[in-house]
Parts: sequence; structure tokens; C-alpha cells
Amino acid sequence: MKNKIIAVILLMGILWNGQMVYAEDTAVGEVIATESENSESTNEETAEMELERESESQGVVSTESAVTVISEAAVLMEAGTGTVIYEKNQDVRVSPASITKIMTLLLIYDALYNGKIQLTDEVVTSARAKSMGGSQVFLEEGEKQTVETLIKCIVIASGNDASVAMAEYVSGSEEAFVGEMNQKAADLGMNGTHFVDCCGLTDSNDHYTTAKDVAIMARTLITNYPDISQYATIWMENITHVTAKGSSEFGLSNTNKLLKMANNFEVTGLKTGSTAKAGYCFCGTAVKDGLSLIAVVMDAPDYKIRFSEAQQLLNYGFANCSAYRDDHPPVLLPMAIKDGKTESVELMYDGQFSYVALRGENLENIHSKLQLDESLSTPFEAGTKAGRLIYYLDDTEIGEVPVVTKEGIQKAGFSDYLEKVYRNFMSICG
Repeated sequence: MKNKIIAVILLMGILWNGQMVYAEDTAVGEVIATESENSESTNEETAEMELERESESQGVVSTESAVTVISEAAVLMEAGTGTVIYEKNQDVRVSPASITKIMTLLLIYDALYNGKIQLTDEVVTSARAKSMGGSQVFLEEGEKQTVETLIKCIVIASGNDASVAMAEYVSGSEEAFVGEMNQKAADLGMNGTHFVDCCGLTDSNDHYTTAKDVAIMARTLITNYPDISQYATIWMENITHVTAKGSSEFGLSNTNKLLKMANNFEVTGLKTGSTAKAGYCFCGTAVKDGLSLIAVVMDAPDYKIRFSEAQQLLNYGFANCSAYRDDHPPVLLPMAIKDGKTESVELMYDGQFSYVALRGENLENIHSKLQLDESLSTPFEAGTKAGRLIYYLDDTEIGEVPVVTKEGIQKAGFSDYLEKVYRNFMSICG
């Protein structure tokens, strides 16, 4: 009996201890589950914070941006001001492929503007230009084409042979032309760019650019030479080859497929590019309601994505941004001059004010205030600052335009003072 009682007590103890163990496991399990939930919540908050930081670093206005770019690098820029609206890896060096030809076109247009060449000039194709592989318009050695035709071949069909032919015509050799390309890039502040050739066919690691630099050179091209759009928007056109073999037609087909996509904006250009090294690249330009945007997509995984992502960027920009430009600033009156050969000097604005609203600001609330010096002391040169026109959005200063002198004025000498006295005397007597 005693042994049975002991056995029952031991059994009850085991059961009780087991229940306690089970209870502790449950409690521990509940604690672990709670910690796990907190951990997931923390991870979500961390992810949101990382997304917000990433969005801020990419120049996105909202942390819940409608923009999703899987390409290696991208930039959306407002052309009037150069404001970057969106960016992903904008300063990462990438291979540009035929996007290179934007700089080639820029130098060609510089030469046209400076009178160095004319659209009607005939360019003779060299053996080197004819030998270019990749995308080409199949120029023959000795074949003559006008500058205008070769521009079309470059911007529409991305002709490598046409690019080299024009480089040689403008600068004497492609090497000299490439040197000018790199100098122009430096002048424009394209610090992440270096060119090795004029068409982007090279696989050299020394031939590189960045998404932001592409936007900069595209902005320079379309701003300084808006006529480029008349060629960049041609969908198909024929050119005529005239060689020793006879005459034949060749069809140019635009590589910019954004031109034929359903858009709620006007596509104005500009340039595609693709190689095994560079992936699929695209720089698209478009306008809507007076706003001009540049979308750059570099190293996309396929040719369709480069266009769809550029379209997405442009849609985002036109939906979220608006531009202000002051076409009618206050009239500037002559400023008085102390001790000068003349008593006053004409003034002018050093530039035009423009502003891009990214957060739905009411641009009707922009106003300006003119601040001028009372007078200028001589001597001074043309372009001397004499004041500024300050712009405000509500009560916040958003920019300014300097006011400068149109000409330089020398300090008056003894003879100048005698002449002033004489003129005053005659005016009194007369």
C-alpha cells in the first residue's frame, strides 16, 4: 500500500512537471512568436526607410513613386533648367554604344553654326568610313553624300559609316574629331565621360559615360539646335547611293520606336544604342504643354524595356512637373555713372529665369523684385554686375537673374569734364 501511494505521488509529480514544462514551452513559444512578429514589423519599417532613402537618393519626389526602373542607370531631366527630376545611378560609368552619336551630332551642328560646313556640302566617303561595321547605311568608298543626308543617316539609322565620314570631314580625321568630343564633354561639365571613337562601336573600357552626362549633352543639342528634331522624328526615308556601280535606293528606318508608341506627349527624338557591352540604351526627348523632358535609360536588359522605361519616366515627369519661365521681366532703365566718360550705361539681364515645380506648387504665386545698385563707379567692363532680379514663390526665394552692363565705361579725364561743362553751357544758352 505504501509503495502504491509513493508510486501515485511520483506519477502525479511527473504529470505536473510535464504540464509545467508544456506550459513553459507554450509561453516560450508565444514569446518567440511575438518576437518574430515584431521582427517582421521591424523589417518592414526598415525596408520602408531604405526605400525612402533610395527614393531620395534617386531624386524621386514621392517615396511611393510610380517609377520602377530595372535598367542599370536612368535620368529624367527638365531641358529648360537642367533640373534632374528622377535618377538611378546617374553618375555610374556605363558603356554608351551609339548614344555616343549625340556628341557627334552636337559637334556637327557646332560646325554648321560656326559656318565651318554647310548642309549642302558634299562629303566623300573614305575607305575607313566604308569599313565600319555594326549599324551602317552601306556607304561605298568614294561615294558622295551631302552633310544633310549624312545627318539623317546618323540620327535615323545610327550609321557608323556616316558618323566616321562626318568626323573626318569636320576635323580631318576621326582621331582629331574624338579629341574635340572629349574637349566638348569637359566644357559641358561631363566629368564621367570619355570617348574613344565617334560612333560607340568600340569595346574599349576607356569609352564610357554616365546617364546624367548623356542628359547634359542631349540638353545642349536640343536647346542650341532644336532643328535636330526635324531629322530625329523622321520614321522612314530613302537615300540614294550613287557609285561606280550605278544608282540605288536605300531605306532609312528610325531606331527610335518610341515615335510609334501610344503616347500622351510629343516625341521629339533622340537616339538609341546597343552593344553586347552596353546593353540596350536610349535617350528620348519629348514635349507637352511647354514642358520639355529628357529621359535616359542605360544598360536595359532588352530593347523593349529601354523604350517602356523611357516612356514611364516621361509620363511621370509630365504628370508631376510644371515649368515656369519669365518671358516679360521688368524693363531696365539706364543706370547713372560716377566719374565716367558717359553719365549712364544701358543694362540687360544675364539670362532668363525658369523654374520647375515638382510638388504641385501654384506657379501663379511666383513674383519678382528688382534690386539695383544706386550707381556704378568707373572704370568697369561690359558685363559688370549692377543688380539682380530676385524671384519668390510665395515668400520663399527660388532664384535670381543677374543684371549687368551692356558695355564698359572708362573713367572720365580732364578733357571729358571740359566737354561736359561745354555741353551744359550750350544747353543753358541755347
